[in-house]
Amino acid sequence: MTEKETGRGPGGTRLIGGPGLLLVWLYGVMVVGAVSRSAYQIATEFDRAPLAYSLSAIAGVVYGFITYTLVRGGETARRAALVCCAAELVGVLTIGTWTLVDPSAFPDATVWSDYGMGYLFIPVLLPLTALYWLRRARTA
Repeated sequence: MTEKETGRGPGGTRLIGGPGLLLVWLYGVMVVGAVSRSAYQIATEFDRAPLAYSLSAIAGVVYGFITYTLVRGGETARRAALVCCAAELVGVLTIGTWTLVDPSAFPDATVWSDYGMGYLFIPVLLPLTALYWLRRARTA
């Protein structure tokens, strides 16, 4: 079997088995949501809230990279996803807190506003879950 058929990358670490498959699906949904929302907002009303729309676009890129690394598999991809998920969590907590402390800084919501409340708090729960899964995948 090839690496693609087994879901294992060059390092042999399977990242999309069991709960990992759900993570890939959820990150894929978040990619579509964040990228399509930010693309529309940047194209139609960027001058209204450039920081918020740019942060949503960055979130979409982060989600895309994590999705790719989970699908790719292997130890290098697992480490890259681990670092990216940690950075994502820091971003969600930072932007979430910023939007609560100074709401006037964001005339419109980002994906990470209020810790992802507009996305059912998935933006804060997803990196926590992914970090747990990726740390567990290392030992498996």
